[in-house]
Formats: sequence, C-alpha cells, structure tokens
Amino acid sequence: MNFSKALLACALTLPAMAADISDVYRSVVRIEVATQVPDYETPWNTGRFGGGTGTGFLIGKNRFLTNAHVVSNSQRIQLTIHGSPKKYPAKIEYIAHDCDLALLSVEDFSDFGGFPEFEFSVVPRLESQVRVIGYPVGGERLSVTRGVVSRIDFQPYSHSRADSHLVVQIDAAINPGNSGGPVIQGDKVVGVAFQGLRQADNTGYIIPTPVVKRFLKDIDDGKYDPYPELGISDFPLHNSAMRMALGLPNDGRGVLIKDVTKSSSCDGLIEPGDILMSLQGSAVDSAGQVSIDGGTVDLAEIVERKFVGDKVTMKVLRNGEPKEVEVTLKPLTQMQMYAIQYNKKPRYIVFAGLVFQPLDTNLFAAHKFTDTTVRRLYTDYVSKGLFEKHRDVVILSRVESDPVTSQLGEFAGFAVDKINGVEVKDLKHAHDLLHPKEAPEFFVIELFGTSRPVVIASALVEQANERVSSNYGISQLSNLKD
Repeated sequence: MNFSKALLACALTLPAMAADISDVYRSVVRIEVATQVPDYETPWNTGRFGGGTGTGFLIGKNRFLTNAHVVSNSQRIQLTIHGSPKKYPAKIEYIAHDCDLALLSVEDFSDFGGFPEFEFSVVPRLESQVRVIGYPVGGERLSVTRGVVSRIDFQPYSHSRADSHLVVQIDAAINPGNSGGPVIQGDKVVGVAFQGLRQADNTGYIIPTPVVKRFLKDIDDGKYDPYPELGISDFPLHNSAMRMALGLPNDGRGVLIKDVTKSSSCDGLIEPGDILMSLQGSAVDSAGQVSIDGGTVDLAEIVERKFVGDKVTMKVLRNGEPKEVEVTLKPLTQMQMYAIQYNKKPRYIVFAGLVFQPLDTNLFAAHKFTDTTVRRLYTDYVSKGLFEKHRDVVILSRVESDPVTSQLGEFAGFAVDKINGVEVKDLKHAHDLLHPKEAPEFFVIELFGTSRPVVIASALVEQANERVSSNYGISQLSNLKD
C-alpha cells in the first residue's frame, strides 16, 4: 500500500437510532491487503511484496467504498467485520486513481445482507462537527474521533500526485490504516477520509461527496472514465496596472489565459491572451475562482463535476471584444506522464545488456535522473506538446554488465533520440528498430546530450542477450504492453 502522506483517522455515528450499534459498526469493515509493488529499477523482476490495512464501508448491496490507495497494487484483499474473526475475500470492481476511490465486492455477501447501507449528504459547512471512524494501526478495534470542518479547498490528491480536486479539511486525529472510512454528520456520510498533513497536528482531509457521487455516477455504465480537462493555464489579474494595460476595469473579475495545451478540450477554441470572464455562467474572479454551493473555489471545480463529452460555455474577452465559446470536454490522457501508475507491469526492452524504458513519474522516482535534457523532456512533455511526436520518451535507464557493454555504463540515464538514423516515437517503435527483419552490421543509438552514439555490433547481440538473461535472471527480454 502506498501512503505518501499520513492518513486520516475516522469515526462513525449511528445511521439510525433504531439500528443496533453492532450492526452499524459491522457496516464499516477493516480491509487487509497483500501487495506487490512493481520494480522500475529492474523491471523484469516481480517487485516488492508488502501489505497494509485500511477501512471501507457498505453503500449498497455488495458495494464497499474505500480509497484507491488502500487497495492499489493488491494481490489479495480481505474484509473483516467489527467483532468477528472471519475474513471475507474481496475484489476490486472499480478503481479511480485520479480521485483516490475504489469500490469492492466480496465473494459471499450473505453475511452482510441485513447490514445498514450508508447514504450520502452534501458538503459540510465550515465550523460544523463531523464524526469519523476507522481501523488505525496499533489495535484491532474501531477508532472513533470527532473533528471540526476548518477549510473547504481545491488541493492535490497525494495518491496520484498529478490530480487536484475538492477537499474538506478537518481537525481530527490522523493515523495510518483509517483511510477509506466514512466521515459522518447527522446520520449521513459527508466524505471519505483519505490523507493528512505531516507538518501539522490533527489536520486531515476528506474526499467530499461531490467527488464521491461523481465517481459512483461515472461507473454506472460499467467502466470508469478519467476526469475531463480544459487544458488551460491561467494567470491572476490582481495588479491594477496590468488590468489597465489589458483594458480591464479594476473590478476584480477575469483571469488571463497563459497557455492552451495542444489536443486539449480548449485547443483551437481558446487562445493565449484571452481573458476568461465566466465559465458555465459562473463569474470568474481575478484569482481564477468561482462561487459554488455558497463557497468560493477554483474554477476547475466546475469542470470537475462534468463528464467526458459534456459541454461548457466559456465567455472571454479577445482583443477587447467579448466572445462566447462552447467547449466539449475530453480527458488529457498525456497528463499520465506525471501520475504515479498502479497495478501495471513496467514496460521495458533489454537489448544486449542495454535497458530501455518509457519515461514517467514511476521511472523518475526509481532512477532520480540528473541529466538536464531528461528533466526538460519530462517537464515539457505536456506543456510544449512533445506528446504529438513522442508517445513515449524512451530512456536508456541502465546498462547491465557484459563484455559488449563494458565501456557503456556512462550512457545510462540519457534519453534516446534516434536508432540507426530514425527518430524514436515510442517504446514499441524502439523495439521494432532494434529487431528489424534484416539486421544492419551495427546498431547506432543516438542519445540526447551525449558526444557520441552507442554502437553495438549486431553479430554480438544474440550471445549478449543469452548471457545477460542468464546472469541477471531475465526470463523475458521485453514487455511492451501498458
């Protein structure tokens, strides 16, 4: 289990006073998970085995809600009812890493048939009290705490490290193991506990019901779709001189569009330099915020509540003239470059001791690349539209010791530019270039930022592959599937 931040301890109140307290507690289950984390340093290996615990709760017939990070990279999942030693094998029905939610089911639901099912309410108000429940480490029994809602904000979700959504901050105790538990106000759930803040005491965050309900609605069609994105970056317009230069009154409205990502929802419709005045009828202030449900949040929250294929109306000022644009929303899948990947085997190629892998956040974290070109390719991949030419940025990630590679160790950690004069588009393309129908005398691999290419005699490749496979226990020389 991946806990990139301290996780939030949770508590529960009764859904209905008529219900027996033991039945209510049984609707909040302890989740035990055995995990296998992929190895991005030696991608042919099985990875590291581990495990952890979390919390989930019943929201429908054989539907247990929890966090995605509780069950990510799972090999085995078991649920335990409060007060019972029996373990129930479970599986993931749906998982959404971008909003850190997952829905589980058990193989045999018969023992849960009479348990209460939790219902959802709205976003809790500031200063209101909530109760949370969960199974923190340090004991086997339920942990019950109270907290006060101290902030409603739009913040990053630590599970993917690349997605931001609405969060509710509370001053409840934080303990690993409680993620995925319900946060209760009155007799209904107002959120799911999911992460905390290490730098502060008693500061935790819950996933509020708009995010939860969107996840549950999205999976109604039998699959989960990623969030759509506008594909714009904006700049606040607080400075009165800048507003004057742009011909804007000093009324605190509007933000400047800095960039529009290629292939995004707004590409070809919105232009850098436009002033965004409103989104879907909601006025945008000079900080890029809108008013929703009585509160002020980032304008992205409007799109957060939409689905792929939905349309939104954007009103902009372009060269001082008002313009209304209708945008059809779609996901920006290229942003996966910056999201941690789960439940996937690493893609790789081993070629005569040279190991090639596609660049992403998992690989970056494993190898901590220092080459400035690699760092620039990573940073600019979406903003500069590099994905239009390169589905993958292919990296020579490591060089295994072999007579063929004895003088090539210095080339590890550089990005591949060309193979035999052909610009590399993705990992599969690299594989095809390294395994042509008719092999050339030499394979010439050009790398960004190096003074000379890597040259491998094709006559030596087969024997080198055999030695490397034997010496390093590599049963499969490549994996090209996502």
